[in-house]
Amino acid sequence: MATKQQLPAEWTRYWSRPVGWVLDHVIYRTVVSGKRHVPAAGPVIFAANHISFLDGPVMFGASPRPMHILVKKEMFKGFLGRVLKGSGQIPVDRAGDRRALHVGKYLLDAGRCVGILPEGTRGSGAAESISNGVAWLAINSGATVIPVAVLGTRQGEEHRDHIPKPRRKLYVSFGQPLTVQRRKGEPGRASMDRAAAEIRDALAEHVQDAIRTTGQDLPQEPAPGPNSPQHHQTAVAGTPADHH
Repeated sequence: MATKQQLPAEWTRYWSRPVGWVLDHVIYRTVVSGKRHVPAAGPVIFAANHISFLDGPVMFGASPRPMHILVKKEMFKGFLGRVLKGSGQIPVDRAGDRRALHVGKYLLDAGRCVGILPEGTRGSGAAESISNGVAWLAINSGATVIPVAVLGTRQGEEHRDHIPKPRRKLYVSFGQPLTVQRRKGEPGRASMDRAAAEIRDALAEHVQDAIRTTGQDLPQEPAPGPNSPQHHQTAVAGTPADHH
């Protein structure tokens, strides 16, 4: 179980903000829309679609508020691991360790922002299915959820590991805020499933709206086979981004 003493320090949110801006506006050309939908204060969960290694960093750099993103623990090694830890990101054990969710809740209770890519693995980015981790955070913290559409980080038939060349135009769109709550008399599991469905539908709809607005489509995905990641995707509550 996480404790408040294990939370990332507040200063970790700030030194990395200029780095995110450089990624979005110097290395790439990122068009950002919908910032007006993000509350200026209070806890916020940013829930984004997931198509590329770059989705988390690009969302981080585009956001009007600093955030702590859930990132798989395997990324916290070597120099990259020190950068992730120093910038206040949250390691997640995708085998089912819920510590990261409790860290996220503490952060939200403190009025901070948490980023999560609830599809759990890079794919088409259509948000057809998500984990219940984002619903758990939203219900237990009362935080506002902002659906985020990230487009252009992977295009056409580019491989999931593809890193786009500098100066590519990317798109980040922050959608209409929503809140999810338990209903009186509703079992806990039913609340989680309903909240996850509401967030999934809002994110999927926002991604399609962003496609129509920008003209940038999602990448093409091969049909999933019996051994594909999509076929075996889990519903682990803490399923995180697989990058930052």
